[in-house]
Amino acid sequence: MINALGLLKRRRFLPLFTTQFLGAFNDNLFKQAMVLFATYSIFSDAKVEQGFNALATGLSTLPFLLFSALAGQLADTHDKARIIRVVKSAEIGIMAVGAAGLFLAQTGHTNVSIGLMLSAVFLLGVHSTFFGPIKYAILPQHLSPCDVLGGTGLVEAGTYLAILLGTIIAGYVSSEAAAAGVMGVALIGWYAGRRVPPAPPQAAPLAIDYNPLRASWRLVSGTMHIPRLFLAICSISFFWTIGAVLIIIFPPLVKNLLTATQNVASIFTATLSIGIAIGSVVINTLLRGRISARFAPVSVLAMGAFVVAFSLIVRAWTPAQAGQFYGWSAFIAQPLAIPLLLVLLAIAVTGGMFVVPLYAFLTTTVEADQTARTVAANNVVNAVAMTAGAVLVIAISARGVTPENMLFLVAAMCLVSAWLAQKLHRACD
Repeated sequence: MINALGLLKRRRFLPLFTTQFLGAFNDNLFKQAMVLFATYSIFSDAKVEQGFNALATGLSTLPFLLFSALAGQLADTHDKARIIRVVKSAEIGIMAVGAAGLFLAQTGHTNVSIGLMLSAVFLLGVHSTFFGPIKYAILPQHLSPCDVLGGTGLVEAGTYLAILLGTIIAGYVSSEAAAAGVMGVALIGWYAGRRVPPAPPQAAPLAIDYNPLRASWRLVSGTMHIPRLFLAICSISFFWTIGAVLIIIFPPLVKNLLTATQNVASIFTATLSIGIAIGSVVINTLLRGRISARFAPVSVLAMGAFVVAFSLIVRAWTPAQAGQFYGWSAFIAQPLAIPLLLVLLAIAVTGGMFVVPLYAFLTTTVEADQTARTVAANNVVNAVAMTAGAVLVIAISARGVTPENMLFLVAAMCLVSAWLAQKLHRACD
Protein backbone atom coordinates (compact mmCIF):
# COMPACT_ATOMS: atom_id res chain seq x y z
CA MET A 1 0.00 0.00 0.00
CA ILE A 2 1.36 3.42 -0.91
CA ASN A 3 1.63 6.06 1.76
CA ALA A 4 -1.92 7.30 2.23
CA LEU A 5 -0.81 10.91 1.77
CA GLY A 6 0.45 9.95 -1.67
CA LEU A 7 -3.19 9.62 -2.74
CA LEU A 8 -3.40 13.42 -2.67
CA LYS A 9 -1.22 13.48 -5.79
CA ARG A 10 -3.67 11.35 -7.73
CA ARG A 11 -6.12 12.83 -10.22
CA ARG A 12 -8.66 10.21 -9.21
CA PHE A 13 -8.62 11.28 -5.54
CA LEU A 14 -7.50 14.91 -5.12
CA PRO A 15 -10.57 16.62 -6.69
CA LEU A 16 -12.94 14.54 -4.55
CA PHE A 17 -10.87 15.26 -1.44
CA THR A 18 -10.85 18.99 -2.24
CA THR A 19 -14.58 19.09 -2.91
CA GLN A 20 -15.36 17.29 0.34
CA PHE A 21 -12.92 19.48 2.28
CA LEU A 22 -14.45 22.72 1.01
CA GLY A 23 -18.00 21.47 1.58
CA ALA A 24 -17.27 20.50 5.18
CA PHE A 25 -15.47 23.80 5.79
CA ASN A 26 -18.36 25.83 4.39
CA ASP A 27 -21.02 23.86 6.24
CA ASN A 28 -19.30 24.35 9.57
CA LEU A 29 -18.30 27.96 9.02
CA PHE A 30 -21.95 28.80 8.48
CA LYS A 31 -23.38 26.63 11.26
CA GLN A 32 -20.82 27.72 13.84
CA ALA A 33 -21.31 31.39 12.97
CA MET A 34 -25.07 30.91 13.39
CA VAL A 35 -24.81 29.00 16.68
CA LEU A 36 -22.34 31.43 18.23
CA PHE A 37 -24.39 34.46 17.22
CA ALA A 38 -27.54 32.90 18.68
CA THR A 39 -25.79 31.76 21.88
CA TYR A 40 -23.93 34.99 22.63
CA SER A 41 -26.07 37.70 21.00
CA ILE A 42 -29.71 36.51 21.00
CA PHE A 43 -30.35 34.12 23.89
CA SER A 44 -29.37 34.49 27.55
CA ASP A 45 -30.59 31.22 29.06
CA ALA A 46 -28.69 27.91 28.99
CA LYS A 47 -31.86 25.84 28.50
CA VAL A 48 -32.96 27.96 25.54
CA GLU A 49 -29.46 27.86 24.04
CA GLN A 50 -29.29 24.07 24.26
CA GLY A 51 -32.80 23.87 22.82
CA PHE A 52 -31.89 26.05 19.84
CA ASN A 53 -28.71 24.06 19.17
CA ALA A 54 -30.69 20.84 19.41
CA LEU A 55 -33.28 22.21 16.96
CA ALA A 56 -30.55 23.14 14.49
CA THR A 57 -29.00 19.68 14.85
CA GLY A 58 -32.38 18.04 14.30
CA LEU A 59 -33.04 20.10 11.17
CA SER A 60 -29.63 19.25 9.74
CA THR A 61 -30.14 15.50 10.25
CA LEU A 62 -33.81 15.27 9.19
CA PRO A 63 -32.95 15.25 5.45
CA PHE A 64 -30.81 12.13 5.97
CA LEU A 65 -33.92 10.36 7.24
CA LEU A 66 -36.12 11.62 4.40
CA PHE A 67 -33.84 11.48 1.38
CA SER A 68 -30.95 9.05 2.03
CA ALA A 69 -32.75 6.19 0.28
CA LEU A 70 -33.27 8.29 -2.84
CA ALA A 71 -29.66 9.52 -2.67
CA GLY A 72 -28.33 5.96 -2.49
CA GLN A 73 -30.47 4.79 -5.40
CA LEU A 74 -29.38 7.72 -7.57
CA ALA A 75 -25.71 7.26 -6.68
CA ASP A 76 -25.76 3.56 -7.62
CA THR A 77 -27.57 4.11 -10.94
CA HIS A 78 -26.04 7.38 -12.21
CA ASP A 79 -22.55 8.75 -12.71
CA LYS A 80 -21.43 9.81 -9.23
CA ALA A 81 -19.29 12.63 -10.59
CA ARG A 82 -22.30 14.11 -12.37
CA ILE A 83 -24.33 14.05 -9.15
CA ILE A 84 -21.47 15.84 -7.38
CA ARG A 85 -21.68 18.65 -9.94
CA VAL A 86 -25.42 19.05 -9.42
CA VAL A 87 -25.06 19.03 -5.64
CA LYS A 88 -22.26 21.61 -5.65
CA SER A 89 -24.31 23.88 -7.91
CA ALA A 90 -27.17 23.70 -5.41
CA GLU A 91 -24.78 24.65 -2.59
CA ILE A 92 -24.35 28.12 -4.11
CA GLY A 93 -28.09 28.82 -3.80
CA ILE A 94 -28.25 27.35 -0.29
CA MET A 95 -25.42 29.55 0.91
CA ALA A 96 -27.15 32.58 -0.59
CA VAL A 97 -30.09 31.90 1.75
CA GLY A 98 -27.78 31.39 4.73
CA ALA A 99 -25.73 34.48 3.91
CA ALA A 100 -28.89 36.58 3.80
CA GLY A 101 -29.78 35.29 7.27
CA LEU A 102 -26.33 36.18 8.64
CA PHE A 103 -26.51 39.69 7.17
CA LEU A 104 -29.99 40.30 8.61
CA ALA A 105 -28.90 38.96 12.02
CA GLN A 106 -26.71 42.02 12.46
CA THR A 107 -29.49 44.46 11.51
CA GLY A 108 -31.87 43.44 14.29
CA HIS A 109 -34.32 41.42 12.14
CA THR A 110 -34.03 38.51 14.55
CA ASN A 111 -37.06 36.41 13.60
CA VAL A 112 -36.48 36.68 9.85
CA SER A 113 -32.75 35.99 10.17
CA ILE A 114 -33.29 32.92 12.36
CA GLY A 115 -35.88 31.62 9.90
CA LEU A 116 -33.48 32.01 6.96
CA MET A 117 -30.54 30.52 8.83
CA LEU A 118 -32.50 27.48 10.02
CA SER A 119 -33.83 27.01 6.48
CA ALA A 120 -30.25 27.02 5.21
CA VAL A 121 -29.31 24.46 7.89
CA PHE A 122 -32.06 22.14 6.62
CA LEU A 123 -31.02 22.64 2.99
CA LEU A 124 -27.39 21.99 3.87
CA GLY A 125 -28.61 18.73 5.36
CA VAL A 126 -30.22 17.91 2.00
CA HIS A 127 -26.93 18.80 0.28
CA SER A 128 -24.98 16.47 2.58
CA THR A 129 -27.56 13.71 2.20
CA PHE A 130 -26.96 13.48 -1.54
CA PHE A 131 -23.20 13.97 -1.32
CA GLY A 132 -22.63 11.62 1.63
CA PRO A 133 -23.12 8.23 -0.09
CA ILE A 134 -20.92 9.31 -2.99
CA LYS A 135 -17.86 10.40 -1.03
CA TYR A 136 -17.45 6.89 0.37
CA ALA A 137 -18.95 4.76 -2.42
CA ILE A 138 -16.75 6.35 -5.08
CA LEU A 139 -13.53 5.35 -3.29
CA PRO A 140 -13.59 1.61 -4.16
CA GLN A 141 -14.34 2.66 -7.73
CA HIS A 142 -11.39 5.07 -8.02
CA LEU A 143 -8.84 3.38 -5.72
CA SER A 144 -7.28 -0.06 -5.49
CA PRO A 145 -8.56 -2.29 -2.65
CA CYS A 146 -5.37 -1.81 -0.62
CA ASP A 147 -5.82 1.98 -0.71
CA VAL A 148 -9.49 2.20 0.31
CA LEU A 149 -8.79 2.38 4.05
CA GLY A 150 -6.11 5.03 3.48
CA GLY A 151 -8.48 7.01 1.24
CA THR A 152 -11.29 6.71 3.78
CA GLY A 153 -8.95 7.90 6.52
CA LEU A 154 -7.85 10.89 4.43
CA VAL A 155 -11.45 11.84 3.67
CA GLU A 156 -12.28 11.66 7.38
CA ALA A 157 -9.13 13.52 8.40
CA GLY A 158 -9.72 16.18 5.75
CA THR A 159 -13.32 16.55 6.82
CA TYR A 160 -12.40 17.22 10.41
CA LEU A 161 -9.54 19.53 9.54
CA ALA A 162 -12.06 21.47 7.47
CA ILE A 163 -14.39 21.55 10.46
CA LEU A 164 -11.43 22.76 12.52
CA LEU A 165 -10.79 25.70 10.22
CA GLY A 166 -14.47 26.52 9.79
CA THR A 167 -15.21 26.56 13.51
CA ILE A 168 -12.11 28.59 14.41
CA ILE A 169 -12.74 31.21 11.73
CA ALA A 170 -16.42 31.47 12.71
CA GLY A 171 -15.37 32.48 16.22
CA TYR A 172 -13.23 35.36 14.98
CA VAL A 173 -15.10 36.93 12.07
CA SER A 174 -18.24 39.03 11.91
CA SER A 175 -21.53 37.70 10.58
CA GLU A 176 -21.06 39.79 7.43
CA ALA A 177 -17.60 38.31 6.81
CA ALA A 178 -18.93 34.79 7.39
CA ALA A 179 -21.73 35.45 4.89
CA ALA A 180 -19.28 36.59 2.22
CA GLY A 181 -16.97 33.68 3.02
CA VAL A 182 -19.55 30.94 2.58
CA MET A 183 -20.53 32.30 -0.82
CA GLY A 184 -16.91 32.41 -2.00
CA VAL A 185 -16.11 28.90 -0.79
CA ALA A 186 -19.28 27.53 -2.42
CA LEU A 187 -18.07 28.84 -5.78
CA ILE A 188 -14.61 27.28 -5.33
CA GLY A 189 -16.22 23.98 -4.30
CA TRP A 190 -18.35 24.04 -7.45
CA TYR A 191 -15.18 24.39 -9.54
CA ALA A 192 -13.40 21.54 -7.70
CA GLY A 193 -16.44 19.28 -8.07
CA ARG A 194 -16.29 19.63 -11.84
CA ARG A 195 -12.80 18.08 -11.77
CA VAL A 196 -13.87 14.77 -10.19
CA PRO A 197 -13.28 11.98 -12.76
CA PRO A 198 -16.30 10.05 -14.07
CA ALA A 199 -17.63 7.22 -11.91
CA PRO A 200 -20.32 5.49 -14.00
CA PRO A 201 -22.83 3.06 -12.48
CA GLN A 202 -21.66 -0.52 -12.14
CA ALA A 203 -25.03 -2.24 -12.51
CA ALA A 204 -28.27 -1.97 -14.43
CA PRO A 205 -30.45 1.06 -13.57
CA LEU A 206 -32.82 0.64 -10.64
CA ALA A 207 -36.49 1.44 -10.58
CA ILE A 208 -36.26 4.57 -8.42
CA ASP A 209 -38.73 4.72 -5.52
CA TYR A 210 -39.55 8.38 -4.87
CA ASN A 211 -41.66 7.72 -1.76
CA PRO A 212 -39.17 8.76 0.95
CA LEU A 213 -40.62 6.79 3.85
CA ARG A 214 -41.23 3.59 1.91
CA ALA A 215 -37.86 3.82 0.17
CA SER A 216 -36.07 4.42 3.48
CA TRP A 217 -37.79 1.46 5.10
CA ARG A 218 -36.93 -0.83 2.19
CA LEU A 219 -33.37 0.41 2.12
CA VAL A 220 -32.76 -0.09 5.82
CA SER A 221 -34.57 -3.43 6.04
CA GLY A 222 -32.65 -4.65 2.99
CA THR A 223 -29.36 -3.82 4.67
CA MET A 224 -29.81 -4.27 8.40
CA HIS A 225 -30.79 -7.95 8.14
CA ILE A 226 -27.14 -8.69 7.33
CA PRO A 227 -25.55 -9.18 10.78
CA ARG A 228 -22.17 -7.61 10.04
CA LEU A 229 -23.75 -4.51 8.46
CA PHE A 230 -26.29 -4.27 11.30
CA LEU A 231 -23.52 -4.18 13.88
CA ALA A 232 -21.35 -1.73 11.92
CA ILE A 233 -24.23 0.67 11.26
CA CYS A 234 -25.45 0.55 14.87
CA SER A 235 -21.93 1.24 16.12
CA ILE A 236 -21.51 4.22 13.78
CA SER A 237 -24.96 5.53 14.73
CA PHE A 238 -24.17 5.48 18.43
CA PHE A 239 -20.94 7.33 17.70
CA TRP A 240 -22.68 10.11 15.79
CA THR A 241 -25.36 10.37 18.44
CA ILE A 242 -22.57 10.92 20.96
CA GLY A 243 -21.07 13.53 18.64
CA ALA A 244 -24.42 15.28 18.22
CA VAL A 245 -24.93 15.53 21.99
CA LEU A 246 -21.42 16.93 22.48
CA ILE A 247 -21.84 19.54 19.75
CA ILE A 248 -25.19 20.61 21.20
CA ILE A 249 -24.01 21.04 24.77
CA PHE A 250 -20.54 22.53 24.19
CA PRO A 251 -21.46 26.17 23.38
CA PRO A 252 -23.74 26.53 26.46
CA LEU A 253 -21.19 24.65 28.57
CA VAL A 254 -18.38 27.00 27.53
CA LYS A 255 -20.52 30.08 28.06
CA ASN A 256 -22.27 29.23 31.32
CA LEU A 257 -19.92 26.84 33.16
CA LEU A 258 -16.47 27.74 31.90
CA THR A 259 -17.61 31.38 31.50
CA ALA A 260 -15.56 31.86 28.33
CA THR A 261 -16.10 33.80 25.13
CA GLN A 262 -17.30 32.52 21.78
CA ASN A 263 -13.69 32.30 20.59
CA VAL A 264 -13.07 29.64 23.24
CA ALA A 265 -16.26 27.85 22.19
CA SER A 266 -14.89 27.66 18.65
CA ILE A 267 -11.60 26.29 19.94
CA PHE A 268 -13.51 23.51 21.72
CA THR A 269 -15.32 22.43 18.58
CA ALA A 270 -12.09 22.75 16.60
CA THR A 271 -10.23 20.57 19.10
CA LEU A 272 -12.80 17.84 18.55
CA SER A 273 -12.29 18.11 14.82
CA ILE A 274 -8.50 17.97 14.82
CA GLY A 275 -8.56 15.10 17.32
CA ILE A 276 -10.77 12.97 15.08
CA ALA A 277 -8.46 13.79 12.17
CA ILE A 278 -5.48 12.57 14.21
CA GLY A 279 -7.37 9.45 15.21
CA SER A 280 -8.18 8.74 11.56
CA VAL A 281 -4.50 8.73 10.66
CA VAL A 282 -3.41 6.80 13.78
CA ILE A 283 -5.84 3.94 13.21
CA ASN A 284 -4.76 3.59 9.58
CA THR A 285 -1.17 3.26 10.79
CA LEU A 286 -2.06 0.69 13.47
CA LEU A 287 -4.10 -1.45 11.09
CA ARG A 288 -1.57 -1.07 8.25
CA GLY A 289 -4.32 -0.80 5.67
CA ARG A 290 -6.27 -3.83 6.90
CA ILE A 291 -9.98 -3.14 7.37
CA SER A 292 -10.80 -4.41 10.84
CA ALA A 293 -12.80 -3.53 13.98
CA ARG A 294 -9.97 -4.86 16.12
CA PHE A 295 -9.26 -1.59 17.96
CA ALA A 296 -12.82 -0.22 17.94
CA PRO A 297 -14.02 -1.53 21.36
CA VAL A 298 -11.01 -0.31 23.33
CA SER A 299 -11.03 3.01 21.45
CA VAL A 300 -14.60 3.88 22.37
CA LEU A 301 -14.16 2.64 25.96
CA ALA A 302 -11.23 5.02 26.28
CA MET A 303 -13.40 7.75 24.78
CA GLY A 304 -16.03 7.18 27.49
CA ALA A 305 -13.40 7.35 30.23
CA PHE A 306 -12.11 10.65 28.87
CA VAL A 307 -15.68 12.04 28.75
CA VAL A 308 -16.06 11.28 32.47
CA ALA A 309 -12.71 12.95 33.17
CA PHE A 310 -13.83 15.98 31.18
CA SER A 311 -16.99 16.29 33.28
CA LEU A 312 -14.99 16.08 36.50
CA ILE A 313 -12.62 18.84 35.37
CA VAL A 314 -15.55 21.07 34.40
CA ARG A 315 -16.99 20.64 37.90
CA ALA A 316 -13.72 21.84 39.43
CA TRP A 317 -13.47 24.88 37.14
CA THR A 318 -13.25 28.36 38.69
CA PRO A 319 -15.70 30.64 36.80
CA ALA A 320 -15.00 34.23 35.88
CA GLN A 321 -16.40 37.07 37.94
CA ALA A 322 -20.15 37.61 37.62
CA GLY A 323 -21.09 39.18 34.30
CA GLN A 324 -17.67 38.60 32.72
CA PHE A 325 -16.18 36.01 30.36
CA TYR A 326 -12.68 34.66 29.98
CA GLY A 327 -11.07 35.58 26.69
CA TRP A 328 -8.69 33.09 25.09
CA SER A 329 -5.59 34.35 26.92
CA ALA A 330 -7.37 34.48 30.29
CA PHE A 331 -8.92 31.08 29.69
CA ILE A 332 -5.65 29.34 28.84
CA ALA A 333 -4.03 30.91 31.93
CA GLN A 334 -6.42 29.02 34.22
CA PRO A 335 -4.79 26.05 36.02
CA LEU A 336 -7.24 23.51 34.60
CA ALA A 337 -7.31 24.83 31.02
CA ILE A 338 -4.50 22.66 29.60
CA PRO A 339 -5.77 19.42 31.24
CA LEU A 340 -9.26 20.24 29.97
CA LEU A 341 -8.11 20.72 26.38
CA LEU A 342 -5.91 17.63 26.47
CA VAL A 343 -8.77 15.48 27.70
CA LEU A 344 -11.01 16.97 25.01
CA LEU A 345 -8.38 16.13 22.39
CA ALA A 346 -8.17 12.58 23.74
CA ILE A 347 -11.95 12.21 23.41
CA ALA A 348 -11.71 13.15 19.76
CA VAL A 349 -8.63 11.03 18.93
CA THR A 350 -10.19 7.88 20.37
CA GLY A 351 -13.43 8.69 18.57
CA GLY A 352 -11.64 8.92 15.23
CA MET A 353 -9.88 5.61 15.89
CA PHE A 354 -13.27 4.04 16.53
CA VAL A 355 -15.32 5.22 13.57
CA VAL A 356 -13.00 5.33 10.53
CA PRO A 357 -12.51 1.54 10.09
CA LEU A 358 -16.27 1.07 10.35
CA TYR A 359 -16.88 3.34 7.36
CA ALA A 360 -14.24 1.50 5.34
CA PHE A 361 -15.93 -1.76 6.37
CA LEU A 362 -19.26 -0.58 4.94
CA THR A 363 -17.84 0.18 1.50
CA THR A 364 -15.67 -2.92 1.05
CA THR A 365 -17.83 -5.80 2.30
CA VAL A 366 -20.72 -5.38 -0.14
CA GLU A 367 -21.01 -5.71 -3.90
CA ALA A 368 -19.65 -2.73 -5.86
CA ASP A 369 -23.10 -1.80 -7.18
CA GLN A 370 -24.52 -1.62 -3.64
CA THR A 371 -21.96 0.58 -1.87
CA ALA A 372 -23.83 3.87 -2.17
CA ARG A 373 -27.10 2.32 -0.95
CA THR A 374 -25.26 0.71 1.97
CA VAL A 375 -23.82 4.07 2.99
CA ALA A 376 -27.26 5.64 2.47
CA ALA A 377 -28.85 3.04 4.75
CA ASN A 378 -26.21 3.88 7.33
CA ASN A 379 -27.07 7.58 6.94
CA VAL A 380 -30.77 6.89 7.53
CA VAL A 381 -30.06 5.04 10.77
CA ASN A 382 -27.51 7.69 11.79
CA ALA A 383 -30.11 10.41 11.21
CA VAL A 384 -32.69 8.61 13.35
CA ALA A 385 -30.14 8.16 16.13
CA MET A 386 -28.86 11.75 15.98
CA THR A 387 -32.38 13.17 15.87
CA ALA A 388 -33.27 11.03 18.87
CA GLY A 389 -30.17 12.39 20.59
CA ALA A 390 -31.23 15.98 19.86
CA VAL A 391 -34.75 15.31 21.17
CA LEU A 392 -33.25 13.67 24.24
CA VAL A 393 -31.12 16.75 24.91
CA ILE A 394 -34.18 19.01 24.63
CA ALA A 395 -36.17 16.79 27.00
CA ILE A 396 -33.37 16.43 29.54
CA SER A 397 -32.56 20.15 29.40
CA ALA A 398 -36.22 20.97 30.10
CA ARG A 399 -35.92 18.94 33.30
CA GLY A 400 -32.96 21.01 34.43
CA VAL A 401 -30.13 18.56 33.68
CA THR A 402 -26.96 20.60 33.22
CA PRO A 403 -24.30 20.01 30.54
CA GLU A 404 -21.72 18.57 32.93
CA ASN A 405 -24.25 15.95 34.07
CA MET A 406 -25.32 15.24 30.51
CA LEU A 407 -21.75 14.13 29.81
CA PHE A 408 -22.40 11.02 31.91
CA LEU A 409 -25.11 10.08 29.38
CA VAL A 410 -22.45 10.34 26.68
CA ALA A 411 -20.14 8.05 28.65
CA ALA A 412 -22.93 5.47 29.01
CA MET A 413 -23.51 5.55 25.25
CA CYS A 414 -19.80 4.76 24.75
CA LEU A 415 -20.33 1.52 26.67
CA VAL A 416 -23.09 0.50 24.26
CA SER A 417 -20.88 1.38 21.28
CA ALA A 418 -18.06 -0.76 22.68
CA TRP A 419 -20.39 -3.74 23.12
CA LEU A 420 -21.60 -3.46 19.51
CA ALA A 421 -18.05 -3.04 18.18
CA GLN A 422 -16.87 -6.10 20.08
CA LYS A 423 -19.66 -8.18 18.56
CA LEU A 424 -18.67 -6.92 15.11
CA HIS A 425 -15.02 -7.76 15.74
CA ARG A 426 -15.87 -11.29 16.80
CA ALA A 427 -18.22 -11.79 13.84
CA CYS A 428 -15.93 -10.55 11.09
CA ASP A 429 -12.27 -10.51 12.13
